[in-house]
Formats: sequence, structure tokens, C-alpha cells
Amino acid sequence: MSTHKAPYKRRITVPQIRSMKGTESPIVCLTAYTSLTARWLDSHVDLLLVGDSLGMVIYGMENTLSVTLDMMIAHAAAVRRGSERACLIVDMPFGTYEESPAVAFRNAARIMSESGASGVKIEGGVEMAPTTRYLVDRGIPVMGHVGLMPQSVNASGGFSARGKTDLDAQRILDDAKAVADAGAFSIVVEGTVEPLARKVTAAIDVPTIGIGASAACDGQILVTEDLVGLFMDFTPKFVKRYATLGEQIEDAGRRFADDVRARRFPADEHVFAMKPAKADASDV
Repeated sequence: MSTHKAPYKRRITVPQIRSMKGTESPIVCLTAYTSLTARWLDSHVDLLLVGDSLGMVIYGMENTLSVTLDMMIAHAAAVRRGSERACLIVDMPFGTYEESPAVAFRNAARIMSESGASGVKIEGGVEMAPTTRYLVDRGIPVMGHVGLMPQSVNASGGFSARGKTDLDAQRILDDAKAVADAGAFSIVVEGTVEPLARKVTAAIDVPTIGIGASAACDGQILVTEDLVGLFMDFTPKFVKRYATLGEQIEDAGRRFADDVRARRFPADEHVFAMKPAKADASDV
């Protein structure tokens, strides 16, 4: 049964997300890449992220590095069409914002204008603070991302948890403070040891969104395909599965194939019949 309600008067705004810092109600976030997924999730979440993880879970790529700006815009526009309530944030893919603040603005402006997004997300800490400030000063809301940063896995040595040493923990804390001070309205904290994520949350005045971080974060996010058991290549430690849709899809496909091969499908109720011919007056 659909849980959709009457149309919402307006979408949750970036300032509303920002205002949820330290409140008793954590910010609920999930990823979405299609209008159908967005439609089912919209009434339950505060924020939908069109993440560059779509490269792996939708396109079968090995990582996120090959995702293009055009791909992100197309999927973001689809999610926008499928949602009415949730704040909509879009990942800026690798190579679209690192070169200079001006390049980042040009690409972020494309995302905003062509998809109708509420803001963008960029990975990076101290080194990306000037770019964050540049975008925010020009009217583009920015969500930050520190800790484990998937776009930098080649440089950082993989997907292991961050913040295990004092030096690494201090660097991540400095990154979060720099991005927050630069004007980010919230910051994703990914793949960090729990005490560090808790410390980061307490140290900055914008909401933290945890993924593999801490329950003390101001909100939580997961990749929806992980959440519902559609992406099964690997299961991160921090994922809790709430469904096994992949197995259900496989089972449905198997039963369909069995019915077709046994000529049980289509049955009479699945095909179109001819309408009875009208009697001609001369036949009466």
C-alpha cells in the first residue's frame, strides 16, 4: 500500500536542515538516483542525496571516479521529479571542483540550474575550504564531506576507517572545522572511529551526518541500495539491512522464467480478447 500523503506545500530547505543541529530529532538522509526511489522515500526522510555512489550501484563501476557531471545532473533531475518534500543535495563528481573555485562554481551552477537541486556536496577539508566559501558566497549551498572520502581512495590507501591515530584524528577535526567555518550548512562524516565522530559533532556548529561514524552525529545517511539489499557486492560494517529486495527480484525472475517455459504465462487473464461482433440487422 502506498504511504503517499497529500502534496507538500514546500520542500525542506537548507536553512531548515542547518537549524536541526543539536536537536532531539536526528536528520534522516538516504540516497536516491531515480524518480521511483525518490517517490517511495520522500515522505520519510529529511534529505535525499544523489550520491556519486550511483557509479557503483547503478552503473557497475569499480569506484566513483568515472562518474560524470552529466550523469549526476540527469539522475538529480529524475529525483527532483519524484520528490516533493525532501531537501535535495547532489554530489559533485571527481574532477569537477578541485581545479579552482571558479571551475567549481561553473559546474555547481549547472547542477543547480539543470536539476533543481537544493545544494551540492563536495569532499575535502582544509584544502577545499576556500572553494566552499567561494560557492556559498555566490548562493550555492554546500554540504561538506570529511573522514573517509571515496573520491580520494587511491591517494589514501583504500576504504579503511579513518582517525585511528592522533595525527589522523586531528587532521579530520581540523578539516571539519575549516569546512564549517567556510560556510557549509552540514558535513558528512564518513568511516571514522566513533570517538572522533562524536568529537567532531561537538566541535562544530553545523549538523554532522554520520555514515560509519557515531550515533552522536546530528543525522545519519546510508546508501539506499545497501539498506534494502539490492547492492550485494560487499557489505560495509556500518550498514544495517532492512530488506532483501535483491533476493526477491531474483526469485520473481526465476518464477517468471519457470512460468514462461512451462507455458503457464501468459494465461487467459493476461491477453486481450476480441470483442464480440455486433449482430447485423439483416441477420435478425
